[in-house]
Amino acid sequence: MKVKFESAFAKDLQKIKDRKLSEQIKFVILECKKAELFNQVKNVKKLTGYNNFYRIKIRDYRIGLEIQEDTIIFTRFLHRKDIYKYFP
Repeated sequence: MKVKFESAFAKDLQKIKDRKLSEQIKFVILECKKAELFNQVKNVKKLTGYNNFYRIKIRDYRIGLEIQEDTIIFTRFLHRKDIYKYFP
């Protein structure tokens, strides 16, 4: 699948100081790139009430995703207490 990144996602990533967390995020991004279908991406859960928005858990953080046809758009990466204030 194609992968795109929103500017807010890039800003969220710059705030991360934990190296293990950064490695986990890289792994998720690579997994999304390798997947032929969105169903092949692990640990993805659809957000209730939204057709194209999903999230992936990484420890106490969440990656906010938007799906458009064959493209995964990484929208936000925030702590679990903040993600639903700013995403979707």
